[in-house]
Order: sequence, then structure tokens, then C-alpha cells
Amino acid sequence: MKKISLILLLFFSAITFGQGMKFEENNSFKELLAIAKKENKLLFVDAFTTWCGPCKLMAKNVFPEPTVGEFYNANFINSKIDMEKGEGVDIAKKYNVRAYPTYLFLNGDGELIHRVTSYFPAPEFILVGKDAIDPAKQLGALKKRFEAGEKSPEFLLNFIKVFAFSDPELASQAATIYFNQKKEPLSEEDLGYLFALAKDSNSPLFPQFITRKDEFLKMMPQERYTKLLQSLGQSAIFNSAYDKATKTFDEKKYIAEARKTMSEEELKPLLMKIRMRVASLQKDKATYQKLAIEYYGDGTSTAFTSDELNSMAWNFFENATDKAALETALNWAKQSVKLKESYANTDTLANLYFKLGQKENAKTWATKSIELAKKSGDDFADTQALLDKLK
Repeated sequence: MKKISLILLLFFSAITFGQGMKFEENNSFKELLAIAKKENKLLFVDAFTTWCGPCKLMAKNVFPEPTVGEFYNANFINSKIDMEKGEGVDIAKKYNVRAYPTYLFLNGDGELIHRVTSYFPAPEFILVGKDAIDPAKQLGALKKRFEAGEKSPEFLLNFIKVFAFSDPELASQAATIYFNQKKEPLSEEDLGYLFALAKDSNSPLFPQFITRKDEFLKMMPQERYTKLLQSLGQSAIFNSAYDKATKTFDEKKYIAEARKTMSEEELKPLLMKIRMRVASLQKDKATYQKLAIEYYGDGTSTAFTSDELNSMAWNFFENATDKAALETALNWAKQSVKLKESYANTDTLANLYFKLGQKENAKTWATKSIELAKKSGDDFADTQALLDKLK
């Protein structure tokens, strides 16, 4: 009897001390802050979306880890908030969450103390939490060190990581110093931040694309490099004509500037895409869909890539409600698959068929999509959930 009791004790101890992160559920954001304040802890927010692959991998591989749970449960009030639903929409706006997964560390008053964005293996994720409770590594302290002139590559790179999405302008200042003093070839991580922060050809980071041309040409063909420079130039023209504060677009100004560097033949399709972009920024879904259908047509033009067509088809799946628009999106998805079959576009095709009520076709393509996901190593949980509905 004593042996049985000992076994049970060990079993329950394993459950208690070997669990992963414990997330507060069924609490409003205000209530979560109140709990954090009462317990004198920071509130950890896993800012995620349902479509974010790395978010799912964190939930599957990292959050359940006992070592992660031991640290985060002891030091934080943990929460998971979908940034595209309910309170998450306003939280994303307030804290400028634009990339996923993002992790926010807030005090009880809702003040942002620390933040990072990325997938992290368990050991590195614990280090992220340790940085969040270390006064020397929190946002305010990092700003003071930067303003005091600290310029070591290690510090600057960490600074860029922390501020890339919370304060892109400040991160760009640090990145300019970091890249100007970097003599070695760019790493994959360097490139990620360079692309993320260099918004257009007016960016202080743009010279890096010119002076490091040889490095870029080792990673991409000349044609793609040329298009990259053109894209940054076009973004500069757009940014000069679009007022973020009022969300208004001066099309005449845009056209006048664009004509200085491109022909009328080049400008016409670009202007269509710019109008779509403006409609999207203004959240005018009806105009956006009308322009998209006019621009992409049946999707068979050789100007469109598989990824581009799939992205548009998925956009319509998520936002369109009328049958005609969804059938147009279905054609785009079919063409995307025809050009280059992948887990992503076959999943889009399956979902569009389902939304249109064509369950047998949805089942066929969901099955195909899962097969491709298994080969490529993609997370197919959402596709499996769709297939389960069809059985």
C-alpha cells in the first residue's frame, strides 16, 4: 500500500512540476493586467494568429516544455491572444503588432517593458524571458544605452531585434550604424532585418543595397536584383504620395513622379496595383475586390506567379462573400496549382471549394494538400480540421 502511495505521489509530482506553460484563460485583457499587478509580475502575451505557422510550432514544441513552463509560470502571468479576434484587434493596434509570433511583456499598467518577434527553441525562449525581467535589458534601458552611444555589433543587433517592429524608425537608426561598420558578408539574419527596415529608396539603409551589390548577386540573379531596386524606388514614390495620418492618396502626385522613371506601359499595371493597395489600407474591401478582379482577370497571364495568385485567392477566401468573387478566386487558386503545386495553394483550393459548397472537391484537395504537407514538413493541422468536417 505504501508503494502504491509513493508511485501516486511521484505521478502527481510529475504532473505538477513537469508541465509546460500555464496560460490564463477566460480573462479579459483588463483582468489579465489586474492579475499581473496584484501578483507583482509582468504579463506575458503570446500575440498570435491562427494562420501563423511559427505560432503553431511554438504552441506545439516550445510552450509545453517543462523547463519553459517552470521559468515562465514562476515569473509571468501567461496569456495567449489572437490578434485578429475580439480584444486582440485593438491590442495589435496599441502595441503595433505586425509580425507573428510576437511576444509582449507588459507591467500591470499595460506599459510595454519588453518585446521580441520570432520562433525560438526552448533554451533561447527562456533567455528571452530572462531578458524581460532583467532591468538592464528592458526597452527603456536599451534606449538609454543606445542614446549614450553604445555601438558594439552585439548590442546593436539585439537592439534591432527588440525595436524592429515596436519602433522601426529607431531600429533603422541602429541598423544604419550596424551595417555601416560591418565588414563581413551579410548573414541570413542581417538580410532579414535589412529587408524589413529598408522601406524604400529614401531609407538610410538603401545604400547597403548598392555598396553590397556583389553580395546580393551571389544570392539572386541580376534581373531580380534590378527589380528589387526598382521596387524600393517605387515604394519611395508611393510613400511620398500617401498620407498615413489621413489615409489619403494623391494619385496625381504619384503619377507625376512615376513618369520620371517609367514608361506609360509600365505605369498602367502598376497604378492598378497601387489603387488596390490604397483600397486595402483604407479597408475598402468592395473597391479592393473590384480592382483585384479587374487586374488579375482569369489569372492566366504569364505576368502572375504561383505565389501571387495563391495569396490573392486566399485573401478572397477570407474576405469575399459573394459567389461570383469566390469563383474568380477559385480560378486563381487553380492557376496557382497549375503553375507550381504546393501545400499552400492546394489548401487554398480545398478551402475555396468548401466555402462554395463543393464538398467532394474540397475533400479531394484537402487530402492532396495533407500529402504535400507531409512531404514538405508543413503544419497541416488546419487542413486536417477541414478534412475532418468533410468526413
